Amino acid sequence: MTTFRLSALALTLALAAAGCTQNINPTDVDRAAIGAAAGATIAHVAGKRESDVYKGAAIGAAAGALCNDVGVCQ
Repeated sequence: MTTFRLSALALTLALAAAGCTQNINPTDVDRAAIGAAAGATIAHVAGKRESDVYKGAAIGAAAGALCNDVGVCQ
């Protein structure tokens, strides 16, 4: 899987997972943690190197923390 496809998949699923917490009124930190976990899991399943997991976690954390700022998970 290419880096771009992995990044896009991690971003999409992290946003989806972070959006599922609307009923509990999560903070940015909560959404970042959910996004990081989703991104790391996706990268672990799809990647071949340990550094892919860290990249996936970083992308997922950023996506989760910023999803409400761009209007995806309000």
